[in-house]
Amino acid sequence: MPLNSFKQLNSLPSTSNSESSVEEVEIDMGSAVATQEPSLAPLSGDSGTQPVGRNNNGSSTTSKVEALRQVLERHQHERHLVLLQDFPDPDALSSAWAYQLIAQQYDLQCDIVYAGTLSHQENIALVKLTGLPAQRLPVQTAKSKDLSGYKGYVLVDNQGTTSQLLSLVLEAGLPLISVIDHHSLQGELKPEFADIRPNVRATATILTQYLQTGLLVLDSSVGQHVKCATALMHGLRSDTSSLMQAQEEDFQAAGFLSRFYDYQLLKAVLQTNRSKRVMDVIERSLKNRIVQNNFSIAGVGYLRYDDRDAIPQAADFLVTEENVHTAVVYGIVHDEDEELEVVIGSLRTTKLTLDPDEFLKEAFGQDNQGRFFGGGRSGAGGFEIPMGFLSGSNEISAYAKMKWEVFDAQIKQKLQRLVNPQDSPIQTE
Repeated sequence: MPLNSFKQLNSLPSTSNSESSVEEVEIDMGSAVATQEPSLAPLSGDSGTQPVGRNNNGSSTTSKVEALRQVLERHQHERHLVLLQDFPDPDALSSAWAYQLIAQQYDLQCDIVYAGTLSHQENIALVKLTGLPAQRLPVQTAKSKDLSGYKGYVLVDNQGTTSQLLSLVLEAGLPLISVIDHHSLQGELKPEFADIRPNVRATATILTQYLQTGLLVLDSSVGQHVKCATALMHGLRSDTSSLMQAQEEDFQAAGFLSRFYDYQLLKAVLQTNRSKRVMDVIERSLKNRIVQNNFSIAGVGYLRYDDRDAIPQAADFLVTEENVHTAVVYGIVHDEDEELEVVIGSLRTTKLTLDPDEFLKEAFGQDNQGRFFGGGRSGAGGFEIPMGFLSGSNEISAYAKMKWEVFDAQIKQKLQRLVNPQDSPIQTE
């Protein structure tokens, strides 16, 4: 296939898809065949802040790759679970796929699973058009699933705090093999291998560096390689706001992937239309928003589980308003299958001095197990707060309205303590 250029890449529609979800997709998981040796992109140089190709503790990418290689060799012929966040985005999906293909080189089988459901139109297209091998594993199904055939689990683009499946994996006694992520450290982890780099804009960048160093030699004549490279390019673009927030490492990764990805396939993924339900949630966010000190805060009420990804899309829309640098959108998501409700929210910001991870952790704190309800990366973040005893029982509309008003007021209060400590959103008189 012809080589693609950055001109083509930047001509693609802009997208922002940071917290999305995936339907179950079954595909034939064949082994990847490597026949072409790619040249390595430079892994040294002065980026102005941190050496290119180095992670946040200073060890080189080369040493990380060698450490991962040793771990994979130790676990040859095994079967592992790759856990994604409940609502995986393109960065998580593509990175997990790349990890799976790398692991296959060591006769190590990886099953990519998540507990959520697909609702973001771009993720539907990504999974269907590329045949991306991610499988939905609802919690109730996982509880009855025999996990004894797995010898360990892997976390990609998350650290377990956003996966309902983590507790089940821990109950099964599976050891943590690897953690590969670009979010800030969420808690104490003890994996055999860890590569956590908050300074890198996308986990897809980290996985692409692994490919550059030869853990898997991409071949543009192998369809599975081309599709995975296309998915990685989508994940990289999505988490860097179409490369506008990209750093040198991300550009190097995009340059490498440009030799393998399918421009027309990526264009098809990005040109999917918003559903009517998404447009309705965006309309609700516009009607309900409160703008204060350049923050736009909007509660959108109750949403079906399948419409959960309308929340980050509404936040993407609100942050484009004049005189707004940060948007927070949230709602109560009802999962009928699991009979639970969760307050889910998304944050988007263009303010360089606002750290979404610190902001959300300070706003919402952590549970009694020390896990933060919220977190983020550069420019974006999200939070998820279980409603526990108050879940469900919405048959009486007056009760459902009252419950929403209480949670809506509590979320606004916590946010506005940081947005404007002088004001209180709750009137007690």
